This record gives sequence, C-alpha cells and structure tokens, in this order.
Amino acid sequence: MSEQDAILDALAPVADGIAATLGSFCEVVVHDFRRPEKSVVAIAGSVTDRTVGGSMSEIGMGLLARGDDAEDQLNYVTRTASGKLVKSSTMLLRDSGGSVFGALCVNLDVTALGQLRTLVGELADVGTATETPTTTFGDDVDAVVDAIVDEHQLRLNKPWTALSREERLDLFRSLHARGVFAVRRAVPQVAARIGISRASAYNYLAEIRDQGAS
Repeated sequence: MSEQDAILDALAPVADGIAATLGSFCEVVVHDFRRPEKSVVAIAGSVTDRTVGGSMSEIGMGLLARGDDAEDQLNYVTRTASGKLVKSSTMLLRDSGGSVFGALCVNLDVTALGQLRTLVGELADVGTATETPTTTFGDDVDAVVDAIVDEHQLRLNKPWTALSREERLDLFRSLHARGVFAVRRAVPQVAARIGISRASAYNYLAEIRDQGAS
C-alpha cells in the first residue's frame, strides 16, 4: 500500500468520529484527488447527499488545478442546489514529499442559523442578506462540469453561438484554471455543451495551454 493510500484509509475512522461528535448537521468527506470523477473515498454524515464514489465539487476542482500550490480553504459558505446553507472547511492532504493528493472536508448545515440571522435582521431592520454562491455537490461529475460551464454563460449573458473566438478562448482558460480538464471526458462534454466540435475544443485547449507555457 502506498503512503497516500495509507493516509486515506487512516482518515475514514477520523471522519466517522468527527461526524458523530458534531451531530446530524455535520458531514465529513475524504477526497482522493487522483481520481476526480470518483474522488469521495469515505463519507460520514449526510449534508450534501453524496456517497462513496461521488465526485468533487467546483471548489475541489479549483484546488486540484492549483496542484501543490493549493492552500487550505477554511470557513467558507456555499449554498447547495436544494437551498441548504453550508459552512465548510477543506484541509488538503499532502504526502511526505509535500505533494497534494486529497482533502478532508467538513461540511456543516447552517441553514437554520442563516434563517434565524435573516429573521433577526428583519426584526431589527438591519440588512444582513449576502449573496452566497451555489455549489454543485453530487455523485455525478458531469453535473459539476455542466454547472461550471453554465455559470460562465450566466456571466456573459449571451448564447454560446454568439461567442467570439476570443470569448471562447477565455471560457477554456477559465475552465482550465478551475480544474475542469483534469476530469476525463470533460473536453467532449464541454464541446457538446457549447455546441462546437470536439476538434475545435481540443484546439482551444491546446492554444490556451501553449499561451500558459509561453
């Protein structure tokens, strides 16, 4: 067994212990970044409704893209597609050589606390509402990739067919930076999503990678 596999195996009971201590509103997930399509290797609790064999979220993909330069993400808040408000911390796993290969994530369902804060703010006539980004949690990595692509379209506020060549390059540059193309089948999936040929998609990806290397 490799050092990385041993660390992942050792964290499974740790995840169970943390979730049992914090209660039903807590979920602890162990991720293996070496297989982003099925990165969840252990999970305790049920906040995001994922199971073992599930995929990483947009946040995980972003960390994957940064490689060994990635840093822990602590105390951030997101919202699931079903409306849950989730407070999370993602602690990276490194082997003895310093290589990032996974993460331990703690997710807390703070929906009720968020509702209480809103109620108190309204009663006190104090604006407390802030826009919380929606994160795609699920067992299907294709849904995560689609969500990242669609988020880019929402920012552009125009149909894919209206994108210029430079805007398509910007899209591929953004997706590359967020770790999307570390996922197998991502290039043809993105091509189908935005209505271009696979060959064009691979050409865009090659071009932005060349630009990054220059």
